[in-house]
Amino acid sequence: MVSLSVGSAAFAQSNISFVEYDLPNGLHVILHQDNSTPIVAVSVLYHVGSKNEDTTRTGFAHFFEHLLFEGSENIARGEFDKYIQKAGGANNANTSQDRTFYYEVLSSNQLELGLWLESERMLHAKIENIGVETQREVVKEEKRQRVDNQPYGTLMEEVFKRAYKKHPYRWVPIGSMEHLNAAKLDEFMEFYRTFYVPQNATLSIAGDLDIAKTKVLVEKYFGSIPKGKREIPRPKVVEPALGKEIRDTVFDKIQLPAVVQAYRIPAQGTPDYYALQVLTTLLSGGGSSRYNRSIVYEQQKAVATFAFPFPLEDPGVFIALGICNQETGPAELEKAMDAEADRVKKEPITEAEKNKVINQIETAFIEQNQQVAGIAENLANYHVYYGDANLINTEMERYRAVTAADVLRVANQYLVKENRVVLYYLPQASN
Repeated sequence: MVSLSVGSAAFAQSNISFVEYDLPNGLHVILHQDNSTPIVAVSVLYHVGSKNEDTTRTGFAHFFEHLLFEGSENIARGEFDKYIQKAGGANNANTSQDRTFYYEVLSSNQLELGLWLESERMLHAKIENIGVETQREVVKEEKRQRVDNQPYGTLMEEVFKRAYKKHPYRWVPIGSMEHLNAAKLDEFMEFYRTFYVPQNATLSIAGDLDIAKTKVLVEKYFGSIPKGKREIPRPKVVEPALGKEIRDTVFDKIQLPAVVQAYRIPAQGTPDYYALQVLTTLLSGGGSSRYNRSIVYEQQKAVATFAFPFPLEDPGVFIALGICNQETGPAELEKAMDAEADRVKKEPITEAEKNKVINQIETAFIEQNQQVAGIAENLANYHVYYGDANLINTEMERYRAVTAADVLRVANQYLVKENRVVLYYLPQASN
């Protein structure tokens, strides 16, 4: 049982029960039964993201997120979503540096439909020129909308290519349009045969189901899928220390300048990661956070400030962002942000602040698990990244174990100039 031991949060998370097992073909299955509402979420997490790509074919993982809605040997082009819509359900997918995730949320009497659709995606996806060419244009348009024409939309790309020099995190999931344009059909097929295999997937189902009957259905739709024959590439690159501060200027289609500070941090799940999560929530968690209270309201040097650790399977980054107000230049805003960082390196977090931060983290943690889709996703994440799906019930203990001394230590260890990238975002008119 996860319960609130600090503060006055209004609700607590009950224990989330589940069963998990492996099929002979290597597919990991996680089942959570909750019969309180007649809804079920069917999800498949493939352990492939942009870090698994060839350096000359970046963007493949994200491209497949789109391509595998094209259809299969038994699903006509454009019909995948229609099955879900006719059943009154919803579906989507997303790609990160570390994974590709697909899910359907359906009425529980449509569970078998979700299993069939995902088994088709795993075994019978139709990869052909017409689908590849269609999705190339879709991805290009997505890049135009979300990156090229979005204010500060290139932030992640500009940060990561400077924060990493050897590790494949140096490119972001959207990848290179030139690489996608140059890729041939057989390269896409090779990627599919390598990564979209049972031993590289976790099938996580949550909601109004019967465990025994669902096991029968899982065997029916996934048991006969053959295990992949190729070795699954896992990058073993260890990124060297940054060694010095990296500073640069980015000219963008923006009106207000911004300051971006990106510090290298350990991988998710490590003890220091939890302390850094507490630290970033202290700095930027809500209207009463230190950044917001000091820089936005008291000093009025920014219209908005943010700070967040970017959770990754390998060592990632902690990003602090401030958007200048009209009277403040980036150098002045950077000085104010540095002052808050210096403060957390000198003054231990108070007990009251720590209690508030832990409450904020726990509230967000519980809210993620209020819907069956969130439970299915989190169970899969914990299994794949941590090797322990039960962290869905116990991870808050790791946050509660963080001490004021831990926060002080990680601030002094990681929030240092030789461990960061600093970018000034300036309006293109300034160029």
